[in-house]
Amino acid sequence: MENHNDLSSSSSNLMNHTLPEEILKSLINGDLSLPHTRNFELPSVIRCCGGCEEEHYCSKLCAESDWESVHSLLCTGQSSGSSQAAMLRFLEHANGTNDIFILAAKVISFTILKYRKLKQLHFEGCKLLDRLGETDESRFSMLLEAWKPISMGFKKRWWDCIALPDDVDPCNEGSFRMQIKDLAFTSLQLLKDAIFDNECAYLFSLEVYGHIIGMFELNNLDLVVASPVEDYFIYIDELPSPEKKLRDLLGSFLDALGDEYSICCQGTAFFPLQSCMNHSCAPSAKAFKRDEDRDGQAVIIACRPISVGEEITISYIDEDLPYEERQAQLADYGFKCRCSKCLEEQP
Repeated sequence: MENHNDLSSSSSNLMNHTLPEEILKSLINGDLSLPHTRNFELPSVIRCCGGCEEEHYCSKLCAESDWESVHSLLCTGQSSGSSQAAMLRFLEHANGTNDIFILAAKVISFTILKYRKLKQLHFEGCKLLDRLGETDESRFSMLLEAWKPISMGFKKRWWDCIALPDDVDPCNEGSFRMQIKDLAFTSLQLLKDAIFDNECAYLFSLEVYGHIIGMFELNNLDLVVASPVEDYFIYIDELPSPEKKLRDLLGSFLDALGDEYSICCQGTAFFPLQSCMNHSCAPSAKAFKRDEDRDGQAVIIACRPISVGEEITISYIDEDLPYEERQAQLADYGFKCRCSKCLEEQP
């Protein structure tokens, strides 16, 4: 926020390229601001309404939506309904081994919470119609309905599809995949201790858990958002020449930040529609997250004209790699590519 005092009025204290402690404290407290920061305002950070420290949000609406759809079962705060100690053990294991387990837990939590909403609606409908309540068949039908948004991305089990690391000898592949399966089993047991729901027991089988993690392993789309700090300094650097003094002044901050100021914000996401698209080394479209998109959505953009009735394909790998390298990477997805480009380039 560009309020209170502007840093440019304190320039005499910074021209020696040092950052006095009192200036740093004033910036942190908001009593002092960098010039032109009004062009780079960020939303206030909203804390989890359950009181945990794991999740932070850009708006109250975002926080409430996540609480209702996913987080209320996974929250470790005092106001949550989950088993706090058990959930902390699950998170500690995930953070210490592979945070893909947290994504899998969110899928299970999402499905359970949606099932409970469908069940409540069904129960209220039965009361209005003066009918008998739920049956085992109706409960399973509602669970399948809750699972539907995830089902389209349901692919191979994690331990079957994960790529063999370069430091693992191929002759030890079987042992490696068994270790991965055991790791998933341990994670699942910890998650069951925290949020198990007997009516949704199907979701807590190792087979389903393995397929959920495999879905993320094979289908996730990497998200990269440019660092707002880097954007700010690029803006300052491109100011007209009369403001050269300001650029020199802010050089002190660049020196203090080192290379870390330019580190982008990285994440990953699962998009059901994108996950259904087949691969081609000569794709007709590409899926990615644009910096200007602030709604959490990804976009599919055509790379060339696409004819009516033509399949829309994307590339799962770097399609500019040589034929042999492309085939080796695609083997992790469980198929040999026979697209037009591969047929043309194969020996």
